Amino acid sequence: MANAKPAATAEAVRPVLALAMGDPAGISPELTARMLVLPELREAAHFIAVGDRRILEEGAAIANVDLDLDYRSASDFSTGLSERPVFVDLGNLDPKDVVRGEATLAGGLFATENFRFALHLADKGRVDGICFTPFNKKAMRYAYPGYDDEIRFVSDVLSFNGKMREFNVLERIWNARVTSHIPLSAVSAHISIDAILAEVELTAACLRLAGIGNPKIAVAGLNPHAGDGGSFGMEEIEVIEPAVARAKAAGYAVDGPFPADTVFLRALKEGFHAVLTMYHDQGQIAMKMMGFDKGVTMMGGLPFPLCTPAHGTAYDIAGHGVADVGASREAGLLAARMATQQIASREAARNLR
Repeated sequence: MANAKPAATAEAVRPVLALAMGDPAGISPELTARMLVLPELREAAHFIAVGDRRILEEGAAIANVDLDLDYRSASDFSTGLSERPVFVDLGNLDPKDVVRGEATLAGGLFATENFRFALHLADKGRVDGICFTPFNKKAMRYAYPGYDDEIRFVSDVLSFNGKMREFNVLERIWNARVTSHIPLSAVSAHISIDAILAEVELTAACLRLAGIGNPKIAVAGLNPHAGDGGSFGMEEIEVIEPAVARAKAAGYAVDGPFPADTVFLRALKEGFHAVLTMYHDQGQIAMKMMGFDKGVTMMGGLPFPLCTPAHGTAYDIAGHGVADVGASREAGLLAARMATQQIASREAARNLR
């Protein structure tokens, strides 16, 4: 495939985003269709969607939307972009093989192939970022037995050895975390000064990429009442407080540790841009309570933005035409903002040479 991106101009450039269709048995087909007709997304970026046209058209029928796309096959994709979103039809799933509301090998193969295609586009510089509609982890493991989560899959496909982290994003607040998909019993052993510092650095970098010039980060404690002076654990005194002090000395606007049960209230009240939590559910519960239908998951640390709605495949409502596109819309807009900022930064760097 030749480079399909349009040439940069002096005016603001719309980034090119790949949109990979997710699990076909859930709400992903109708969300993909809804995304491709939203005016605000079409204004924010050029989209190259990837999947099977038959599955997409079924999703459009469920969502009751009329698609206006430039359909391509993988073999003739090199002809470039048009003003309409491009859909690359891989022809990789017969609709009769979809069992709605059920995780299957066929569904997992479909989603992994779409995602892999999009990742290779980004890796080769043919798109500036990626969005995807929800995957089902069980189906993904059927197709890719080593699949733990998207981070593992991306690392394997791209042979990426850098640091990548999952962020949860709402309009007013981001959530970063020191540990993620590990047992709760293992969390304390994985918390270190260096690990916390690395997360502060990556969080600040991703916030800047999203257009927040001077990010302010609140750090949660691990134990009840942030340890209460050592009464309920020593991690705050021995690990988290020293890490916060070192981050401040390095010039980051960071504070804490704050008790986890009030840290989000404090962050919203005091204008923090992100909360760094120590483990997965410490932040996820708060974020989903505040904005389940608007939350975005962003994979930070890659050379390009990678965003998806924070909710899952919603098998229980698949096919009913009631799926809310709000979080998918926000994922597309965030990826577009971050990609635009990256393009501008690269242009500025070139102009300095």
